Amino acid sequence: MRLTVVGCSGSYPGPDSPASCYLLEAEHDDGTGVRTWRVLLDLGSGALGALHRYADPLAVDAVLLSHLHADHCLDLSGYYVMRKYHPTGPQPRIPVWGPSDTADRMARAYDLPVDPGMHEEFDFRTWEPVVQVGPFTVRAVPVDHPVEAFGLRVEVAGATLAYSGDTGPCAGLDEISVDADLLLAEASFRSCDDNPASLHLTGTDCGEVATRSRARRLVLTHVPPWFDPADMLAEAVAAYDGPVELAAAGTTYEI
Repeated sequence: MRLTVVGCSGSYPGPDSPASCYLLEAEHDDGTGVRTWRVLLDLGSGALGALHRYADPLAVDAVLLSHLHADHCLDLSGYYVMRKYHPTGPQPRIPVWGPSDTADRMARAYDLPVDPGMHEEFDFRTWEPVVQVGPFTVRAVPVDHPVEAFGLRVEVAGATLAYSGDTGPCAGLDEISVDADLLLAEASFRSCDDNPASLHLTGTDCGEVATRSRARRLVLTHVPPWFDPADMLAEAVAAYDGPVELAAAGTTYEI
């Protein structure tokens, strides 16, 4: 599969990137022939506009939301408008996998009545332990964050991406990361600061998870604009012997 970083800024859009959004693409024969399947991991603030650079937003097959903080889901509101009012006509419903309150939360975000809300544009589904979207097998594991949140393990033909979403260090994060070909981990905190528990990871946390889980590659993401990402990178490099780098909008990885 191919991973494209659409947005990687932590907490809110930054000067160089929208908030969290990652495009996954893989070839798959769905019975009508081989085509490229596309899913989005999160669709945070500012990401929909940037997505146009990398794929036709109307060609996305599903949206996978790790949790319902604005920097991970809010551009679903704009996506609703696009799919409802596009000049080519209303678009087919696509699945949106997410936490239990996703449909009502997104309706409130756009000041819609919850019935019908966005149900005519999206097929809202609550996370199950394992879901299948075309070639993508997705395991959703609860992680440690103040709201209902999930880390995601995505597999295609033996290739594995682990995505932390937002979380503090926890067993769920370790579980999704085991032997991952690429661990995409949020690094919002610095170890030198007095950080609240059960919220985010430091660069050191990310490196330690990658080491414990035997991940083959570590990509740090979700660094807030108020920090220097080099601090998180230095921490991770000190804790992990494998390849590690900072996510940047527009970067593509073959997994």
